[in-house]
Amino acid sequence: MRPTKALESDDTKEAQWEATRGAAVGAVKWGAASAVLGGVGYMFSPLYRGLTIQFKVYLQMSGMIIGSMIEADYRMRQYEQRVRMQRRMARDRALWADYEKELLEIEDEKK
Repeated sequence: MRPTKALESDDTKEAQWEATRGAAVGAVKWGAASAVLGGVGYMFSPLYRGLTIQFKVYLQMSGMIIGSMIEADYRMRQYEQRVRMQRRMARDRALWADYEKELLEIEDEKK
């Protein structure tokens, strides 16, 4: 089987960057929320205060990882929808240009 170099196309690279930006934004947003919840837990919960630092770091990282996955997936779905719409518009523009060209040819034949 021949390699197709599908991962080297411009669309693929753009999609990869979009997912990366989404993952970074999601990690920051959900990491901040996890930090706030950790602070609230530390203030009000003796159970949370009794946890080891390793487990608290695990909880913080879990929130960041889940957030990055959710946001990257959301960004990828938005990107795919945007690309589909752009391709549909380009296809419709080309079809419309063909119709206009055909109409001009018919009008020229009538003269």
